Amino acid sequence: MAQATNFNLEEKFDFSSSLKKKIGIVAIIGLVMLVLGIVFASGGGHGEHEAADGAHHAFHWSKRLIANIWINNVYFAGIAIVGVFFFALQYAAQAGWSTPFLRVPLAFGSWLPFAGLAMIAVFLIGNHDIFHWTHAELYDTTSPEYDKIIDGKKTFFFWPGEAGGFPLFYFLRMVVFFGVWVLFFRKLRSLSIAEDLNGGNSYWYKIRSVSAFFIVFFAVSSSVSAWDWVMSIDTHWFSTMFGWYVFASWFVSALAAITLIVVFLREAGYLKMINANHLHDLGKFVFAFSIFWTYIWFSQFLLIYYANIPEEAVYFVERMESDHYAGVFFINIILNFFFPFLVLMTRDSKRHTIFLKIVCSVILFGHWMDFFLMVTPGTLKENGGVGLMEVGSLLVYGAIVTFVILTSLAKNGLVPKNHPMLEESYNHHI
Repeated sequence: MAQATNFNLEEKFDFSSSLKKKIGIVAIIGLVMLVLGIVFASGGGHGEHEAADGAHHAFHWSKRLIANIWINNVYFAGIAIVGVFFFALQYAAQAGWSTPFLRVPLAFGSWLPFAGLAMIAVFLIGNHDIFHWTHAELYDTTSPEYDKIIDGKKTFFFWPGEAGGFPLFYFLRMVVFFGVWVLFFRKLRSLSIAEDLNGGNSYWYKIRSVSAFFIVFFAVSSSVSAWDWVMSIDTHWFSTMFGWYVFASWFVSALAAITLIVVFLREAGYLKMINANHLHDLGKFVFAFSIFWTYIWFSQFLLIYYANIPEEAVYFVERMESDHYAGVFFINIILNFFFPFLVLMTRDSKRHTIFLKIVCSVILFGHWMDFFLMVTPGTLKENGGVGLMEVGSLLVYGAIVTFVILTSLAKNGLVPKNHPMLEESYNHHI
């Protein structure tokens, strides 16, 4: 490892007070927008509605706030777990090119404990506002609200309890998924740090073994969590491709976040081993999985559009023909496919940080909009839209998640200095 040791392998990220201040400013801006959004949604900014519709608006803004929190929970939890998945994938595939920046995606997992607690809390507080299937009258055959289709799915939610009660099976899945994800993350992180301290190849083999088990669990849990947390919002509707669709959106978002942080670190003087070839590979990942997401999106859409079965087509009718969501529906395709496809098509664009920063920023916002489209029409119907509350909640969440990730990144060495493939990464060229 003679050549690789020419670089500072002991470097640590300094999470400076100035950077913390910038993140804090973003959080404050987001909080102000969020509060203004609540004021306007509750009728405080529209005097003509205050007397007649005060109670309705008060209910509506709280439901809209809960829906926004759920969107951000799901979105950022997905980015966090996919960061750990990307780390594990590099070991399982015996990849060497990514070695210098492996600590970046691994740090994403530091958000998982917070994400799990937030997800559980929001579900316990606002499940009736988010999920139609939680209402007990849907399962009472004597009730005018009885729904035969939802009643047929009750075991998936409520087993072994009574339908309409506490959804124990659903809740246990949520707890188990986050619990196991956090355990895997902590195990992988501890092995990676131990490798720094003790050296040797044995830790690489241990991480590879743990990664293989994690990937199998992730394959199952990521799909089931997509059904639970997103698809069950539209309880009558289902898609056999939905698990893949959510994974694709999570994965390309995480890749964009990894790329942005790597570029940021490199421009701040860290990770000097990273060169244009590494950036090119990250750009190719972002480019390729933007296309993969589009492939899944189009495959799901085309089959439903062509078959035109009412109970399937209604999902897209609610999004394409609504005054509230049609614009977002088509902007979603532009931001998440056409823009990254056209900008990152050339070799040079993948090797220049300005293009990567612009595209990755657009993708992160674009796929947040993708999750907005998955969640909001089913929870708020015609009352939804992208406004101050939505952008504000995104900024607040984004700032908090970034703070947690960068804090974690600053605790240990940036480079896994005893990784056996560090030399290979130093000589990486494409």
